[in-house]
Amino acid sequence: MTGRTTRPDRGGDPPSRPPAVPEIPAQPTPAAAPAESTPAATAPTERAATDPTVAEAADPTGPGAPRTPEEPAAAGTDPAADAAPKPDRAQYGVVAFLALVGGLVIFDATTRIGNAINTADPVGPKAVPILLGVLLLIIAAIYAVDVARGGAGEPEAGEDVDLTTPIDWRTVLLLIGAFLVNAVLIDRLGWVISGTILFWGSAFALGNRHYVRNLLIAVALSLITFYTFAIGLGVDLPAGVLQGIL
Repeated sequence: MTGRTTRPDRGGDPPSRPPAVPEIPAQPTPAAAPAESTPAATAPTERAATDPTVAEAADPTGPGAPRTPEEPAAAGTDPAADAAPKPDRAQYGVVAFLALVGGLVIFDATTRIGNAINTADPVGPKAVPILLGVLLLIIAAIYAVDVARGGAGEPEAGEDVDLTTPIDWRTVLLLIGAFLVNAVLIDRLGWVISGTILFWGSAFALGNRHYVRNLLIAVALSLITFYTFAIGLGVDLPAGVLQGIL
């Protein structure tokens, strides 16, 4: 009979089965061997040793390499010369002013001040102004050398200072007015009264609006400075209308 499977108990060959595939144990992966240099990789290096054009093409920093932004744009420029500080010629005006003031102080001390020397003042009245004039000349010379070397003042960098804020001319004018009133009234009214106006007016100009407290503090400061100069330094400030009371 065709098309039917022959059973073994009935005779005939047994049915065919696929052969079993033996299992192969896993092998450890060998370490990667270092890549050997191929002739194609070493060829440009060997050619660069003999051919200058190949060496320039292989070297990114050669003469033919493109210019990067970090390199100077123009040939022949000296970065050290460009970075050297230039002297601020406007500062020479300050130098000239210091030298002029020092010269005038020395001239006034040597021509107008007398040579009165006594046992209480063995040095004489000329020593202090001459010393101040000499110090001003020395400062002017040192300042001139610093400006010539490129020295310059640093801008204001305080945390509480806003450089964009305009000048408060109202405060400036009020302070100037307080000083002028003191200068005009000190001989007529005396230091205690004119000094009180000066201290109270300065506090008002700077924005303090505690009028009564500022007045009491101004009177106290005027009296303290009056007696400090009179007793401690031997300098009598003008008493004015309070002469005989103080």
